[in-house]
Amino acid sequence: MPPAAVCVVSWLVPGAGHLMQGRRQKGFVFLIALPAMFAIGLFLDGRLFPFVFSEPLVGLAAIANLGMGVPYFIAKALSLGKGVVTAASYEYGNTFLIVSGLLNMLVAIDAYDVRLGRK
Repeated sequence: MPPAAVCVVSWLVPGAGHLMQGRRQKGFVFLIALPAMFAIGLFLDGRLFPFVFSEPLVGLAAIANLGMGVPYFIAKALSLGKGVVTAASYEYGNTFLIVSGLLNMLVAIDAYDVRLGRK
């Protein structure tokens, strides 16, 4: 499979790129931990940010959320992640959602590097 395809599959399904390449332990850790972080962020009333680039930090947060792949699209389809600003856990939820997306992007890059033989 071409390295770019491994990268895309890894982005869509956290850990799938590593699983495809026989790195089972890493793949299963990513497959469980990253969606769990994303779910915790939703549970803590975090917000999936809109793509509003007139507010740069909101636009960057939206890109970070999108980094989660399929779980992001499922959450959007189910209208989750509205965010409750008055909730005590709102900022924690946002942090979990943003960090899970950014970590998944790093996992996709790692799967790409593995495919190229750099690791």
